[in-house]
Amino acid sequence: MTEKTIKDTLKYFYPIAWKKYKGFFLCAAANIVLKSVQPFVSIMVTPLIIDELLGGRNVEKLIIYAAIIAVGGTFISLLGSITDVILEKYGEKMENFFTEEMSLRVMELDFQLTEDKEALDQIESARQGMTWYSGGVYGISMQIFQMISNLLKIAGVVSLIILHAPLLFALIAILLVVNAVVNSKTAKLEIQAFDRLSKLNRLFSYFGYELTDFRYGKDIRLYDAHNMMVERWESYTRECLDNWKWQADKKFPLDTVIGITQVVRSGASYLYLGILVITGKISIGIFSQMLSAGSTLHSSLQGFIMNITEFIKRVNYAHEYVLFMNYPPAIEKGSRHIEPMPHTLEFRHVSFAYPGSDVKVLEDISITLHQGEHLSIVGLNGAGKTTFVKLLCRLYDPTGGDILLDGVNIKEYDYNEYMSLFAPVFQDFKLFAFSMKDNIVLDDNYDNAEVNSLITQVGLDEKVESLENGVDTMLFKAFDENGIEPSDGEQQKIAIARALFKKSPVVILDEPTAALDPIAEYDIYRQFDTLVGGKTAIYISHRLSSCKFCDRIAVFSEGRIMEYGTHDELVYKDDGIYAKMFAAQAQYYK
Repeated sequence: MTEKTIKDTLKYFYPIAWKKYKGFFLCAAANIVLKSVQPFVSIMVTPLIIDELLGGRNVEKLIIYAAIIAVGGTFISLLGSITDVILEKYGEKMENFFTEEMSLRVMELDFQLTEDKEALDQIESARQGMTWYSGGVYGISMQIFQMISNLLKIAGVVSLIILHAPLLFALIAILLVVNAVVNSKTAKLEIQAFDRLSKLNRLFSYFGYELTDFRYGKDIRLYDAHNMMVERWESYTRECLDNWKWQADKKFPLDTVIGITQVVRSGASYLYLGILVITGKISIGIFSQMLSAGSTLHSSLQGFIMNITEFIKRVNYAHEYVLFMNYPPAIEKGSRHIEPMPHTLEFRHVSFAYPGSDVKVLEDISITLHQGEHLSIVGLNGAGKTTFVKLLCRLYDPTGGDILLDGVNIKEYDYNEYMSLFAPVFQDFKLFAFSMKDNIVLDDNYDNAEVNSLITQVGLDEKVESLENGVDTMLFKAFDENGIEPSDGEQQKIAIARALFKKSPVVILDEPTAALDPIAEYDIYRQFDTLVGGKTAIYISHRLSSCKFCDRIAVFSEGRIMEYGTHDELVYKDDGIYAKMFAAQAQYYK
């Protein structure tokens, strides 16, 4: 890990933590003092008790010494435990805060990155690095606090040891240098193991947890997929275990060295101090004090070294969070404001290939859509219809050509202002396990009368009236056993109501009714066209339900606009794609 990585990580977390949780650092200061003082109560008083027992045996002094150890030590320990609990509570608060910040960042991430493997791996590394491995700000901070506490203890016991048994300090220092080297290698191994596991864990979690979601239940049962799911999970489990075994095998000799140094330190300390007692250079009480001081010095030095290696390791893990929070955008964003005016949208020689692919999904698309026009985009599956909408809504940027709004490249506009122009209903639209009303408004600011009006307009009023809690009825049963399971048609109407509630000047229906029969689809498109009124509307389908009431029809095929015109212009075109599609589907609309 570089110095810059440490600096960048601390610079990211601590200004935020200090601003929001000053009490954490004030409590930590008290905790450091208490933990630093605690061992010295025993170190300083125990030799006095031993020498008094071997000497004057003054009962009053013995009672005072015992009281200091019992009462003073217990009081300091109790205060230390209280501050530990307070720090842990702050730790939970900080973990929740930074988890929420990450969740917000995930939701704000450019859509293109949600389908990018590297970005998904970075999300998983950030999630694991901030929780399992680093402990977040709390985990990093505790290493810093312990370092300071250990330094204070080291300063105290070193003064005592040098005064009475200087060679003991040299012995412990030499052995700890060995420990420092071993701990450094151990930390590097753990970081390597983390890098190997971060990508694997995403697959492990998917098969082990996400596929237990009840929404997959029908397909798993009907296609007898459970054996494959379990085998995949077992496979990724084995890979995880192999990685842990690799780590354990690498660490075993290093742990052995640590064990040997502890035995050597203990034996050599007793031998050296015993010689000093026999030669009369120290008393039995000081012998006891030096043993205790030596043990404290060794544990404090070892703790300090481990704190450093653990600190570096934890910062390295937490840095993955920083990398994600600063993940570069996938699309260019401008700052130009959109003027309130009738808008014109134009595709000018637009081509597009998805990231990592050279295959053009769209090629040389040119089309203009004026305010209030209703455009129907038709074509077979895979013709590029949905990709056209993704580009229009800036979920992706074109790889060639330009998209213009009122004659200006859309990249120059403020991204959020531009996104507010569109209210799409995609084929794979999602409803949440919220109330019906919350699924429509997706906001805390709304007018009940407007919501009720929309429900009536989309034809959900009878359904709502039949529900005990009306529009406040929860959808699905994930969090409410009384939640309803709306039909496909009802879900589509809720999604359409959501689009209309947004009040955007451009509304889009991207095959949300593909699961319905042609007549039901036609009825929904006709009703929606009435509701849209004078707004700009784009209807996308491989069926022709929407074409009769649209101003223009664009026929997509193999990523190009092969035909463009009104229904009457295209339906009588000899050997035309639209004419053939209409003839093939006309039986459903007669």
